[in-house]
Amino acid sequence: MLSSFGYDLGAACIRGLLSPFLGRRVLGLHHVPRRGACILAPNHISHFDPPLIGINTHRQVDWMAMQELFVNPVLGGTLRWLGSFPVGRGTLDRAAVRTAIGRLKEQRMVGVFPEGGLRIGPTSVLEGAPLKPGVAALSQMTGAPVIPCVIVGADALYDPRRWLPWQRGRVWIVFGEPLKGPADLGNKAQAREEFEVLLGDVLRRMFDELCRTEHIPPECLPQTPQRRKGREES
Repeated sequence: MLSSFGYDLGAACIRGLLSPFLGRRVLGLHHVPRRGACILAPNHISHFDPPLIGINTHRQVDWMAMQELFVNPVLGGTLRWLGSFPVGRGTLDRAAVRTAIGRLKEQRMVGVFPEGGLRIGPTSVLEGAPLKPGVAALSQMTGAPVIPCVIVGADALYDPRRWLPWQRGRVWIVFGEPLKGPADLGNKAQAREEFEVLLGDVLRRMFDELCRTEHIPPECLPQTPQRRKGREES
């Protein structure tokens, strides 16, 4: 696994390389602890989210990533080298849970997308959809705080024109105050459900405040692929 120094150096180099092509606005970075176990919980609008968020924190993020990304030995090896680990979707992946718990015991930051995959439109937490239970359960089992995170603008980067220097795509990333995880006493299932509702509410409030204070243009807001192509969804 890449060392913390190597990760920081690589992140700095990538930020420098992206600067002519991509405008980044990072808010609330002081909410991310510089050390200690924590769970990073962002919304998920594009495949660009993990690297863009990862290079804009001041510590390494061990992403829980879908296992399909690890099929290719080169990509899979690179992801593992960067600290990511695979998780199966649709069923409880006990191996991934054990890995995440192990990383948190090592006082690392684990990145988990609480929506369970790419979500834009009515299926997104930003538009009111419920979250998956993984983050709540992981926080409950380890006591690690959860750092809510909202990213906006990354889905527009699927358009190659956004990477032209004179177009310069724009991305906003905001980190919220750490949330204490669900209680590990009493009715644990109810505590997890209440935490999932709380986390969803916090992410939506962060998104609304970001849009209001940063005056994000409509073309940069999360949109379905059909809407970006000028087609109405059925």
